Amino acid sequence: MQVRRNLRPQSHFRVSTVRCRLSNHLLERRQLVKTWKIILVTMLLVTGIAAAVKQSSVTHAAQEAKPAANDESAMLKGFSEIQPIDAHIHIYKDDPQLDALIERLNLRGVNICVLDDRDPEFNNLDVQRREITKVRRSTHGRMAFCTTFSPYEFELPGFRDQAIRQLNEDFANGAVAVKIYKVMGMEMKSKSGKWVMADDAAFEPIYRNIAAHNRTVVAHLAEPDSCWAPPNPSSPDYSYYKEHPGEYAYAHPEWPSKAAILAARDHVVAENPNLRVVGAHLGSMETHVDDIARRFDRNPNFAVDMAARIPYFMLQPREKVRAFLLKYQDRVLYATDLVVSPRAKTQDTLAEFRETFARDWKFFSTSENVEYMGHTYEGLGLPQPVLKKLFHDNALRWFPGLK
Repeated sequence: MQVRRNLRPQSHFRVSTVRCRLSNHLLERRQLVKTWKIILVTMLLVTGIAAAVKQSSVTHAAQEAKPAANDESAMLKGFSEIQPIDAHIHIYKDDPQLDALIERLNLRGVNICVLDDRDPEFNNLDVQRREITKVRRSTHGRMAFCTTFSPYEFELPGFRDQAIRQLNEDFANGAVAVKIYKVMGMEMKSKSGKWVMADDAAFEPIYRNIAAHNRTVVAHLAEPDSCWAPPNPSSPDYSYYKEHPGEYAYAHPEWPSKAAILAARDHVVAENPNLRVVGAHLGSMETHVDDIARRFDRNPNFAVDMAARIPYFMLQPREKVRAFLLKYQDRVLYATDLVVSPRAKTQDTLAEFRETFARDWKFFSTSENVEYMGHTYEGLGLPQPVLKKLFHDNALRWFPGLK
């Protein structure tokens, strides 16, 4: 009995111990399972968060990529709605895709001939007139015709009559303006060796004839200040003069000063009060709007286009430029100086047109930042009535032949 009594507690102890161990084991297993569940849930959460972050990054990247396209589309929509007129453009290629873009943008323009015997692309007036006529036809009249005349024969007998006869034929064929070019003052010399300026007496009868036909002179005389200054990589014109050293006055100290060339231009304007003169490229007074304002105040028959000089508006104090455009809103014409040569690649041309017009419209119509040549500039945010004048009305006023 003693043995039995001694055995029972021992057996019970063993069973209890086993049960305890089993219980502990089960608890451990349950705890382990619970732990693994927590780990698994945590991993799933982490994986989900990572996936969500990745998806968010992808979506954000996509949204970052889209605004450029969306921004351009929005800007071009606003641009087209104002019925824009590019008052200074050079299109010498009849291109159906470009024609379609011009129509889609509701764009019109003054398509300008240039005569420069130093440039193989611009030394033949007959070819340019033929190509511009084709473009005018293919764009259904959207690209108007600005002609020119050769000033090089100014000392030859019959020069005046021949030039006037040619211009009158062009007027009869729809030309709305006549361009005079920087070869006056920066290339041409008389037989006596004197530099020939725009106010030379040989050209005066031609100016009077243009005024009599109610046509406009587009005067590209002189160049930016940088043309007479040492090379400056930060200048908007640096690459141009680097690629065209023959146009770089700094390398030709024998050339007349810019002041002398502009004085001759101002003389033409003052002596011909019935002649409308549009100074191309901000009238080559791009650095300081005050210089333009002084000419405006003196001569009501003088205006400027902004072709290829909009960056100079960006470089000047924003509020000063804005005040200038508000005050002289009837005297400044939107223009680009875009060039489409016969060899131009269509896709490059289309991209350049869209980018240029979108950027310009954004700069003038909004206060948003605009990127140009690696720098950021705040837009001018001009009122809608002023935009309407700059981009549309002024071209009709200063080029009455436009319809």
